[in-house]
Amino acid sequence: MDQVELRAQVAGTLTYIGFKDGDVVRKGALLFTIDPTPYQIKFDEGTAQIATARARLELAKTELARAQTLQKTDTGTIENVERRSMEYKSAQAALDEAEAQVRDAKFDLDRTHVYAPFSGRMGTHLVSVGNLVSGNRGGGSSTTLLATIVSIDPIYLNFDMSEGDYLNFQRDRTSHKSALANKVDIALSDEHQFVRHGTLNFLDNSLDRASGTIHARATVPNSDFLLTPGEFGRVRVNLQASHQVLLVPDAAVSVDQTDRMVLVAGADGVLKEKKVQPGGLRYGLRVIYSGLSPSDRVVIGGPPVMPGRKVSTQAGKIIAGSDEGSN
Repeated sequence: MDQVELRAQVAGTLTYIGFKDGDVVRKGALLFTIDPTPYQIKFDEGTAQIATARARLELAKTELARAQTLQKTDTGTIENVERRSMEYKSAQAALDEAEAQVRDAKFDLDRTHVYAPFSGRMGTHLVSVGNLVSGNRGGGSSTTLLATIVSIDPIYLNFDMSEGDYLNFQRDRTSHKSALANKVDIALSDEHQFVRHGTLNFLDNSLDRASGTIHARATVPNSDFLLTPGEFGRVRVNLQASHQVLLVPDAAVSVDQTDRMVLVAGADGVLKEKKVQPGGLRYGLRVIYSGLSPSDRVVIGGPPVMPGRKVSTQAGKIIAGSDEGSN
């Protein structure tokens, strides 16, 4: 869900690394320390300047009050009050400047310690202790990259829906408006059952015209840290109700430019192509939403034959696999 490049915002000597490469760290854990000595000195100097500026301000305040009292008793002049007032304002400005310098020094001092911005897994450290690192507050290429961190629990699963699957999903979700319509099941590449579950939390705002798909994303718990960013898996989006669809072997569906075709044998044995609207895979078979009828005899094997040829046929068997789970 999150990936951050940890970069130095201040320059100095790297004095501490608080993790081992690949460690899972918690939010707020100390990861790196850059020598804080020069920044501590600057902070202490600013703190001393604040003390001096406050003393000067208190004296100017007292002198201004005395001048205002003398003016009221006609023993003081307006010019003296104005002069003391300017001295007071100057002392206040000096204090404000000193406090700003301390805040600036505190900012740099705090950046000598680099903490984990969230819980996640660390990559390899890219700078060893003792090296001089460069940094600036704005970041950029001029700063030293120390390491990267990625969040792993929960984790995002990104996938694409075909247009047919998307329409089917949207119609079902709109008609039922239940939480089930946002649930997804996940199987990793070496798993035969959909044992992991997630929640659909994003659908893109348009379909990709080139691929005929729409991008989607689900949030998946990963408390055992088995899921790793960059892995591949299979996803099944749950629907509220079951639908009767035809299933054929995926190899029986061919591509003719932008159309999907299935070769069927007529009652007279003559082969012809039928345009179909395919969906996703279910139980290892391709879903056919339209274009076929249950009585069609689909060619699922044998030598390649062109449409229009008359062939002799024999009954085959389409076997559903178990790689899509038991539902």
